[in-house]
Amino acid sequence: MTQAAVAQPLVLGCRSAGALMTPEEFDAVTEYDPNYLYELIHGVLVVHPIPLADETDPNEQLGYLLRLYREAHPEGHVLDATMPQQYVRTSTGRRIADRLMWIGLGRLPRRNRDVATIAVEFVSAGKRNRKRDYEEKRREYRDAGIREYWIFDRFERIMTVVFNDGPQQHERVVREEETYSTPLLPGFEMPVGELIAMANRWQSDEDE
Repeated sequence: MTQAAVAQPLVLGCRSAGALMTPEEFDAVTEYDPNYLYELIHGVLVVHPIPLADETDPNEQLGYLLRLYREAHPEGHVLDATMPQQYVRTSTGRRIADRLMWIGLGRLPRRNRDVATIAVEFVSAGKRNRKRDYEEKRREYRDAGIREYWIFDRFERIMTVVFNDGPQQHERVVREEETYSTPLLPGFEMPVGELIAMANRWQSDEDE
């Protein structure tokens, strides 16, 4: 291989799935096919399609509720930022969270340095996806230092909140008729059923 060939930048696309990379190599990528999402899981590149409406619609609503809280509530200033489809840096890769929140910094977060306070996932259909959201990401988000992990499950019609206190974890299941609140966001109330209903209105016969 020539020196010129080695110097060519890596371009990620659907054919890149399965490539072996270090987190540093993944972070250095600047060119990619925007029709896909890319994660690095234990050193292996995983390529995903763009999320479907049953995830993006309730995620957009959650973002709206959080921004409304930040702008209108007296305690809303504690929420520094919230964004969808952001990377969580793990020791062996880069995971995409459906939404991240940074709380209590008093400034905009430095996404490559400041660990998010809360991570959110909207469960997709399929056993593999459920295992990823309920088991793999639960473990990885704890190890990354995320304090709360919210899992919205439209299939079970619940929200599971995982609380991380160092190596210890405990959880609370919030049903769709309930409202969730957290001391991390004083005065913010999460209408669980509203987001579950928004996800379910996109349900199709393809759901597993």
